[in-house]
Amino acid sequence: MTSVLFENSTIVTLDDSNSVFDTGWVFVKDGIIEDLNEGNAPKSIKREAAELIDAQNSAIMPGMINGHTHLFQTFFRGLADDKPLLEWLEESIWPGATELDANTAKAAATLGLIENLRGGATTVVDHQYIHIDPEIDDAVCQAASEVGLRFVLASGWADRNYHPPLTESAQTVLERINPVYEKWHGFENNRIQVGLAPLIPWGCSDEAMTETVAVTRAWGASTHLHCAETAIEVEMNLEERGLRHVHWLDSLGILGPDIQLAHAIWLDDSELDLISKRGASVVHCPVSNMYLASGVAKIKEMLDLGITVALASDGPGSNNRQDMFETCKATVLLQKVDRLDASILEPEEVLHLACRHGARLIGQENEIGSLEVGKKADLVVVDLMTAFAAPVHRVASAIVYCSTPRDVLHVMVDGKLLIRNKEVTFTDEKEVIHRATECAKSVFEKAGIDTRLI
Repeated sequence: MTSVLFENSTIVTLDDSNSVFDTGWVFVKDGIIEDLNEGNAPKSIKREAAELIDAQNSAIMPGMINGHTHLFQTFFRGLADDKPLLEWLEESIWPGATELDANTAKAAATLGLIENLRGGATTVVDHQYIHIDPEIDDAVCQAASEVGLRFVLASGWADRNYHPPLTESAQTVLERINPVYEKWHGFENNRIQVGLAPLIPWGCSDEAMTETVAVTRAWGASTHLHCAETAIEVEMNLEERGLRHVHWLDSLGILGPDIQLAHAIWLDDSELDLISKRGASVVHCPVSNMYLASGVAKIKEMLDLGITVALASDGPGSNNRQDMFETCKATVLLQKVDRLDASILEPEEVLHLACRHGARLIGQENEIGSLEVGKKADLVVVDLMTAFAAPVHRVASAIVYCSTPRDVLHVMVDGKLLIRNKEVTFTDEKEVIHRATECAKSVFEKAGIDTRLI
């Protein structure tokens, strides 16, 4: 570890007071934010810093948390165009995913993690449900270790009603995940965490749900699942179990603060009240929800009830990119147009969802999510002196409405610069792209899928 001083930048702290320093500095030492303030850094700090970075005409903000994605889908960009969820699964995801092995999954994950860094995310929650090769989870964690960002492996599973090669019993799930948990959970200064992730309510039995949640709770880890993503899926649950998704989870005695509900679109008011009461979290994926025509989540109502609402890109298979700036903008615009209310969400609120709520989602709000003394140095430096953003009158607005991955100058995680002056520091990015492209070609050839005809 070393020390870095960022100077001459606008500092968007996202602290409890929402402090913004028009011109300020951030001093990072041994992976921690040692100090920050407005104006010029004291001479004593300048002398102590091993590296000085002049961040003039930029904004320094906390790294965003991508609360739900599927990294293997880096290979599946564009294959979901114009298809609803269930049709897309049957025609694209299932045939291709069954040909993934540990090596190809790692190639997809590495590229997807670089994409996340460039898109402003310093933490990624990967709902990784492909286990044709039982070594895939380990390979994906290895990719996260090598890339260096903060990572949660939400190891997915389904034990019924799903594509047979992707279906496994609860016993198999637990036997597979235990060595992964033992090896990776809390690894590298707690930068990598491991939990379980039931795939969808219609693919998971009551017994398997209860058994796997009990295990993750014993670990102190989380359970992450798709919930009420489409109206059809809610109807399926009503027909089989007589309960909507959230009421079903509560009837099993498992709805609680460690439960993360991805999408959560088709919820009624009683379900929102129950989520609030039990302290569960929601992960909002606005671009994916529009892309698959799944619907619009009740974000404003959730926030009014005090529910933690993290933001996410969802997988590249149902978005085509993992860009948290785009996610922030889409979150605001989708709520505005759905409610016909131009003031329903402010840019500052959305940045809190992307950072503070995301940190709360993964149980690390005291460590990341804002720029404050003593917190881990996960931060992003965004260029504001561009034709797309200048002149800047309100920094939060410029970040949410104008910024894109092309504007990311530096990305730091745990005090390490993973992107410096727009260049990846830990690997040859062109080689990663080339390898992923070749691996994807191999996967689809084996699956007998001609991607030109999809």
